[in-house]
Amino acid sequence: MNLDEEMRKLKARGPSRPLPPAKMAAILAASFDRAASGWAFRIFEDKTFRILLGFDSLEVVERDRIFNELVLGTLTLIMLTLDAKDLQIAELMGEYFSLVRDEIPKAHRETLRGYGIEKEHLDLWDKLISMRYKEYSEDKLEARYAAMQVEAAHKEDGALDRNDMAGITLIVPVQTVAIGAHHHICRGKTEGKDQLFLCLFHHLQRFYLEMRIPIEGGHITPLMRLRMALRHAWRRVFPKE
Repeated sequence: MNLDEEMRKLKARGPSRPLPPAKMAAILAASFDRAASGWAFRIFEDKTFRILLGFDSLEVVERDRIFNELVLGTLTLIMLTLDAKDLQIAELMGEYFSLVRDEIPKAHRETLRGYGIEKEHLDLWDKLISMRYKEYSEDKLEARYAAMQVEAAHKEDGALDRNDMAGITLIVPVQTVAIGAHHHICRGKTEGKDQLFLCLFHHLQRFYLEMRIPIEGGHITPLMRLRMALRHAWRRVFPKE
């Protein structure tokens, strides 16, 4: 898909001639894919990230693997966000969001195909996206439970109210992906690499913020809730003993 051309055609059609949902979902998925890859490259190029990673000492193959993990992380973060039940318009748009989510791996495959990537590597990317999405979807449940325990430990009565739960639900997708991506980037050897995690988490939370608000329809309330939730995210990730 030529995304720029499709967007030009869409703009020319105007709101009076909407595209079929499936076609619109494919265009939106392609837009998300471009955003995810662009943000992954932004993290990859960040000087602080590279210093913490020890980038200069890494072989080219290892650098490529790390970039691929960043792309997988940003793609799956979008997919998990589209799954989120706390989206303001989830009840109205849930089925459509699921359609868009399922189009994202296809959009990325199409992007790679446009670069001349061979079929065997395209098939591998399909498997990797599916694996990371499944992994992070399952980890999200554990992360939510852990966040509830940590948050409750900071409450005098140990009870969580509605605002606490809303904040936890809001931050869990980005927290889950950050932890998982950090683990894969470090090949499981994460000890002593907390600063690398924090750098990665900072980048991903900014991406999450910029992505989620348009999905919500541009409402201010989710933005304010997210900012409040992020204030507490650090203690959920690195709780004090």
